[in-house]
Amino acid sequence: MNIIISNSSDEPIYQQIVKQIKNLIIKGELAENEMLPSIRTLAKELQISVITTKRAYQELENEGYIVTVQGKGTYVAAQNKELLKENQLKMIEEKLTEAVEAGKSINLTLEEMQEILKIIYEEG
Repeated sequence: MNIIISNSSDEPIYQQIVKQIKNLIIKGELAENEMLPSIRTLAKELQISVITTKRAYQELENEGYIVTVQGKGTYVAAQNKELLKENQLKMIEEKLTEAVEAGKSINLTLEEMQEILKIIYEEG
């Protein structure tokens, strides 16, 4: 599992982990019932606190992305791919709505907003 932590990001480390694991699951790079590294192993690999890793796993479990089986490990939960994608689309729509409202507040045109989105999309 390839997770990259950015110390310069404003986003907390546990949220970076959550976001990246969710994306791996949604893209199918982590399959249903696939075993994840233990909390200690992942913390060691990422050179972060076990508490941070535990918090990320707890959030993923609360959201239904992973399940922990006592004494056996943590696994990717069986998922409804369409539901996962729908949740991601809802989140994207919410963020785009915020961006549009911010753009409108400074009188950006639709064309200017589209140009900004195009630039950001192509850079990513």
